[in-house]
Amino acid sequence: MIEIGKWQTLKVVRSKDFGIYLAKEQGDEDAVLLPRKQVPEGLKAGGSIDVFVYLDSEDRPIATVDKPLITLGEVKRLRCASVSKIGAFMDWGLAKDILLPFKEMQGKVRQDREYLVYMYMDKSNRPCVSMKLYNHLDTAAGYKEGDSVNGYIYEINEKIGAFVAVEDKYQGLIPKQELHKRVNVGDTMKLRVSEVREDGKLNLSISQLAYQQMEEDSEMVYQAIMSFDGVLPFNDKASPQLIERELGLSKAAFKRAVGRLLKEGRIEIHEHSIVTK
Repeated sequence: MIEIGKWQTLKVVRSKDFGIYLAKEQGDEDAVLLPRKQVPEGLKAGGSIDVFVYLDSEDRPIATVDKPLITLGEVKRLRCASVSKIGAFMDWGLAKDILLPFKEMQGKVRQDREYLVYMYMDKSNRPCVSMKLYNHLDTAAGYKEGDSVNGYIYEINEKIGAFVAVEDKYQGLIPKQELHKRVNVGDTMKLRVSEVREDGKLNLSISQLAYQQMEEDSEMVYQAIMSFDGVLPFNDKASPQLIERELGLSKAAFKRAVGRLLKEGRIEIHEHSIVTK
């Protein structure tokens, strides 16, 4: 039986002016068309060819020698070509875009942005993609605490944290308490492995190692002060909520950064402000 959404080797069972029909074996009733413009020169009846099978604009199976960007069961990044009343259509490198149904989205999908998706067959046996990746990512192997990784945010749970596809393959989580700045589904960022769990899943941190993070935070705070014309309208006694809202830092990280800048002689702390020297 010909399988939609997969590469397979099929035989030429008959030829027409507009293309050739392919099937698993001679006599099979479910032959699929390979358009004439894609037929290699010299391919004749009884010959075999590797093709990918999908559905055309009228939902009829059709073969192609073009390589799609994703196949059944894979997790890949695809660009949103358009958004319609039934979902988003994603460019997967073939003539007809593949559907990302609304019920399979995580947050709002925008045209021309890339999203990490999983390809599946829906109940009507049509290829579709989904942004719900939790059950389709592997547990990590070979990572250790402190490693730097690339992470893609694919789901956000306010009670748990941000779910991450590490290197687009592995299960990761930024716990809620680590989220000191706003992140969105679709964001890609450098993260640090804070823990390799017994089940192989990774806990991640947006922060770098303490000494590296302090240097980065202090420079960011200094630039923030400069953006306020050299006078930050609060100091290290401000509420954690104010600090996180304005700078995206925890109060502890802010105090460390301010302490470093003070030690370097770049700032002065006043009763209700911090000013540059």
